[in-house]
Amino acid sequence: MNLFGILDVSGSALGAERQRAEIVASNLANAETTHTAQGGPYQRQMVVFGTRKPSLSLFGRTFNWFRKSAQGVRVENVVADTSPPLQRFEPSHPDADKQGYVSYPAINPVEEMANLMEAARAYQLNVAAVQATKGMISASLDILR
Repeated sequence: MNLFGILDVSGSALGAERQRAEIVASNLANAETTHTAQGGPYQRQMVVFGTRKPSLSLFGRTFNWFRKSAQGVRVENVVADTSPPLQRFEPSHPDADKQGYVSYPAINPVEEMANLMEAARAYQLNVAAVQATKGMISASLDILR
């Protein structure tokens, strides 16, 4: 794999981790949402990563023989968690059922914060990889002068 392929892989991972962080932030923001437009409580969303097929970029035609192994990561799907909602006894709540229970999303804020920190750390590591690759490209150009 060439240096431009490494940039492409890291760039795809940056986009995927950004989307993952957005989904986790949405889960945290809706942890107490008991009623959605679809009816019922908010459902926790999860990101499914998959491999990305190589695409031809600015350097794709020139370095095509190197790019066959360069893939990357992409968000393949965003799926709803199938866990049952949490039931809390709150008879005065407007969304309470006949028995006085309210259905809340099955979202654990501690788990979501850990997921957010994991996505942020993966993002930072990919930024560091991009910076290191840029340094190698710069050093290579200096050698060629």
